[in-house]
Amino acid sequence: MKKLLSLLLLISAAAFAQIQKTEPPFWYAGMKNPSLQLMFYGENIGQYVVSVSNDVTITDVTRTGNPNYIFVTIDTKNISKSTTLTFSFSEKRKTVFTKKYEIRDREKNSALRKGFDASDAIYLIMPDRFANGNPSNDNTDNTAEKMDRSKPSGRHGGDIKGIIDHLDYIQSTGATTVWNTPLCEDNDPRGSYHGYAQSDVYNIDPRYGTNEDYLRLSSELHKRNMKLVLDYVTNHWGSEHWMIKDLPTYDWIHQFPGYGQSNYRMTTQYDPYHSETDKKYCVDGWFVKTMPDLNQANPLVLNYLIQNAIWWIEYANLDGFRVDTYSYCDKEGISKWTKAITDEYPYFNIVGEVWMHDQAQMAYWQKDSKIGAIQNYNSYLPSVMDFTLHDAISGVFNEDKASWDKGIIKVYENFVNDFLYPNPNSILVFAENHDTQRISHWYPDLNKYKMAMTLVATIRGIPQLYYGSEIGMTGDKHKGDGDIRHDFPGGWNGDANDAFSPSGRTETQKQYFDFTSKLFNWRKSKTLIHNGKTMQFLPEENVYVYFRYNDSESVMVIINNSDQKKTFGTARFKEGMKDFKTGKDVLAGTDFDITKEISIDAKTSLILELK
Repeated sequence: MKKLLSLLLLISAAAFAQIQKTEPPFWYAGMKNPSLQLMFYGENIGQYVVSVSNDVTITDVTRTGNPNYIFVTIDTKNISKSTTLTFSFSEKRKTVFTKKYEIRDREKNSALRKGFDASDAIYLIMPDRFANGNPSNDNTDNTAEKMDRSKPSGRHGGDIKGIIDHLDYIQSTGATTVWNTPLCEDNDPRGSYHGYAQSDVYNIDPRYGTNEDYLRLSSELHKRNMKLVLDYVTNHWGSEHWMIKDLPTYDWIHQFPGYGQSNYRMTTQYDPYHSETDKKYCVDGWFVKTMPDLNQANPLVLNYLIQNAIWWIEYANLDGFRVDTYSYCDKEGISKWTKAITDEYPYFNIVGEVWMHDQAQMAYWQKDSKIGAIQNYNSYLPSVMDFTLHDAISGVFNEDKASWDKGIIKVYENFVNDFLYPNPNSILVFAENHDTQRISHWYPDLNKYKMAMTLVATIRGIPQLYYGSEIGMTGDKHKGDGDIRHDFPGGWNGDANDAFSPSGRTETQKQYFDFTSKLFNWRKSKTLIHNGKTMQFLPEENVYVYFRYNDSESVMVIINNSDQKKTFGTARFKEGMKDFKTGKDVLAGTDFDITKEISIDAKTSLILELK
């Protein structure tokens, strides 16, 4: 009777301790770093002794103050191919329950995958606002917010299938790479469409589709020789994340206790005179109240984020990350995160959002920065976003009259400071993104849009387009973020205007699209733009001239930011023109004699292939 009672109690305990979550859900054989930390979650699971099959060694077991978690680290160096491990959970030397765990084969040469670079052009999509390919998933039983297109900050129903359905369109713009804002589950009751308050970082939000749909997107892009960039968030999760609701450790997130608002002053990360209080409220403060701030200084958190990132690379065959709010993270922790990924994938690219307004402060965050080295810091981050160029673009084309510090000189001066960057050719350049004013709000004039896009397409770095810019979509951030994130016309059944189709575009949309498409499709094959050298000349009378060149080719770019037609002599540009006599306008097909002088209309640009 006593034995029977003990057995019943054991069975009862096992029932309560059945594993609710295992993360990562599976792993891969042959990783450079053989250490794998598994998180098992279940009622009182921490009370059990854990063992594993297949002669695999457990190198560490961590139990936390929360008995519902146990972290088990194994050594996978002897696992060279796919297999299934069995984890046994025991009490008093008796196995109470077991858990099968799959180790999969990696894709051949996975570690050598090549990330996006300056030969690419990135097309940034906010999936909820792009196209609704599958109306049946607009609302789901297990997510809180329901579709309501009447609300600027509501969910509108765009999804992964909508992106897949329009890959031919995206490719026709000249883009080679797709960056989607986060697609993982965001179960906030309001404003969940942007995806940055994730509630499950191993599963795609069901309103976008399934994990399998995301794999299909990756596959369809690669069939077209295009690339996929995942928007990764290291700084915070959403308050609806299941782990936030049952924290593994008190310091899994930064607590004050509970919520503390960030002061957003990223300069405190390297200010030699900073107060610890100010730095703490930047790094540890929450971005907003619904986004608890992750503690990357906690080794369990850091390892969880590293493994989650690597899992997505392997699982979805990714070509890069864009990392949200990179410089808000614990800088030592985010450096370790970045190095762990680039150690595993030496040719993978990661671009960090470092929203600063000073080149030295941005250059601090790029890999091997001499500025960072002053403080013995290396982020290992291959790429940063050129926000100072964005700052210049946001106003310069409305400055018709040049002065010492007004007009196109602002663009020239931006590149003067490139000596601060370890690798300026790996910087992401853009006129706008999902957090800024729409460029067509600044410049409702098509000619000014053309000047801005000419600049983005021909300078050093990796150009990024924002969905809808290529058809002149507008938006005013002062009216709220929803206004700069309108639905793409034609992405929903019943839309009056289908801008995905050439025949469905308005005349204005056609003018924007035809220019953008021709420009960026031309750029695709121009290696001297991808990795050539730059020579720029001081602007005169608001006219800016620069050359992109290599040993055999040269392109002359002219931007007339004046409101007057300009004619200027070319002798001054002999260094850049070398012995070339003519230039062919790559957009209009017109030939120019460049031996004496060039005329250019007001508020226009020229790209001349020299011959």
